[in-house]
Amino acid sequence: MFDVPPPVQSKGLDAYNGTWDLFFSASPEPVAFDILDMGVTAGREVAFVTAVMRCNERTDGELIFRLTVGLRKIDGQWTVMHEHHSLPAR
Repeated sequence: MFDVPPPVQSKGLDAYNGTWDLFFSASPEPVAFDILDMGVTAGREVAFVTAVMRCNERTDGELIFRLTVGLRKIDGQWTVMHEHHSLPAR
């Protein structure tokens, strides 16, 4: 996964879960994510999801970010192969 805050890249499920532990420990509750816009492009074995998201976790207002997820069908099941969060350039 490629993310906005450090570490900017996480490899493996344990590292991925660790980024969420860090995020939730530093965020006021409740944390809400909203999908503002989403698109899906899918073939037989590969798919991509792109979205514009909103997160209300910041005390100084909402955070608008982009999300891209790449999936691959392995043994008949869709598996996330790539996840990327980014902020629009300002």
